[in-house]
Amino acid sequence: MALANAGGCDFPVRPSLKATEAPVFWSAEDDTGAVLLTSAPPILPADSDVLATLSEAAAYLDEQGAHTLHDLGNGQRLHVVRLAGAAADGALAAIVPLDLDGFGRIEAVTRLLKSLYARAIPPDTRLTRQQLARARRMLQAVDGHRNGANQQEIADVIFRLKKPTRDEWQAAPERYATMDLIKDGLAMVAGGYRKLLRHRRRS
Repeated sequence: MALANAGGCDFPVRPSLKATEAPVFWSAEDDTGAVLLTSAPPILPADSDVLATLSEAAAYLDEQGAHTLHDLGNGQRLHVVRLAGAAADGALAAIVPLDLDGFGRIEAVTRLLKSLYARAIPPDTRLTRQQLARARRMLQAVDGHRNGANQQEIADVIFRLKKPTRDEWQAAPERYATMDLIKDGLAMVAGGYRKLLRHRRRS
C-alpha cells in the first residue's frame, strides 16, 4: 500500500505532506462510494477519451490495485480503484455487486460518469446535512472529552450556552444531548464510523 519512501522506511503517504494535504482513503470494502474498475469484457467497446481522463497517477498501490482520488470538479473527490490485473491501457468496466451495497456503488459510478462526460454531478446522499452536522458535533464532543473537558464545558462550545446556573444545567436538554454526543462519538471512533460510508439500510 505504501508509495512514499523516506529514510529507508515506507509510508502510506508522503511524510512531508501536511495532514490537510494528504490524500485520505477509506477502505474500499467499507466505502460504498468507492468505484471499483476492472478490465471490460471484449463485448464492450473501449473509450480512449475516458481512459485518458482516468490516467491520473495512483496515490498508492497495494494488493487490491491502484488507488486514485478522481477530481469531480465540484470540490469533491471520488475514490477510484483500478483493481489488480486490470489492463492499464484497456477498456474498463465498473463492478457493482448484486447486494444492498450495490445501490451505493451505482450512485458512485453515476457520479464518476457524470464527471467524465461534463454533466451535472449529483450529491453524495449517504449523509444528510443533519447527519453530517451531528457527526461533526460527535467528533467535537469526543475531542473535548478526551482532553479532560467536562460535559458542561463541551456543551458551552457546541451549543454556545450562556453560563446556566447549576440547577438550569441539570435540567437543560443540552446536557442530555451532550451525553448522547459523547457516547455516540466514542462508538463512532471505535469503528462505528463505517456506518457513515454506507447508505442507511431499511429494516
